[in-house]
Amino acid sequence: MQRQRVIIRTIGVATAVALAATACGPQKTEPVASASSASSSPTAGTSPEASPSTDDKPGEASASPSASASASPSSSTSPSPAVKAIMANGDENEQVRELQARLRQLKLMSVAPTGFYGSKTTAAVKSFQSKHGLNATGSVDEASWKKIEGASKKPTADELRPSTVNEVDAPDPRCMQGRVMCISKESRTLAWMIDGKVVSTMDVRFGSENTPTREGVFDVGWKAKEWTSTIYHTPMPYAMFFSGGQAVHYSADFAARGYNGASHGCVNVRDKGKLSALFDQVKVGDKVVVYW
Repeated sequence: MQRQRVIIRTIGVATAVALAATACGPQKTEPVASASSASSSPTAGTSPEASPSTDDKPGEASASPSASASASPSSSTSPSPAVKAIMANGDENEQVRELQARLRQLKLMSVAPTGFYGSKTTAAVKSFQSKHGLNATGSVDEASWKKIEGASKKPTADELRPSTVNEVDAPDPRCMQGRVMCISKESRTLAWMIDGKVVSTMDVRFGSENTPTREGVFDVGWKAKEWTSTIYHTPMPYAMFFSGGQAVHYSADFAARGYNGASHGCVNVRDKGKLSALFDQVKVGDKVVVYW
């Protein structure tokens, strides 16, 4: 019994430490918080959430990406035998990525390009074809591709592989004047805005239900390029504190695990490069708006 109690106590302590290390939390006396886990395993990035914008790609598609399309030629999404499809459901290549980026420009797709032609791409192509008097097959033939090219522009490198996966929400009216970090909980994005113009955007995550990120209008109180939480002892690079212990900062845990985790109140950013550039631009006193 003595040994069992020791084992149980050891497991309990280990569990508490693991939970505390996941993210940052508010503190009244000192601005200390952390959303990153210094011990996060790099392999965690292979979780399904690491690619949240997949176009409904089946798990086995990598072995034969076009198998589903060739196995059922009579499918309603298959083109007429007289019309050769150059892209269709099940394909996976760079031309599909360009197609998705162009469809995103046309507001027919909201997710980031993946290069895989799945159900969302098929639906977007059908919608385009219907609006332009084309045969709505959901597959792209030469006529459809030329129409799509004519209605859009050649995608930039950032459009083809955007670092921001989430679609940016419409700015809150309080973000339209001055220098503002405009942070939407609904779209889970941060938009850096100057006089109503969006300069840059990035994905963010927030605190859990028990340790929520506060909403409202704040100012950046102080900044620290290198900071470590004195409560959770985890790194908080590029920290910009705006509400007591709550800050916008880079989170290695967010970069590794995505939305499978949460902070203890801070606004986590997973794109270190973009946040580094933002950190250099933001000044103490700049506005921070956190809203739904």
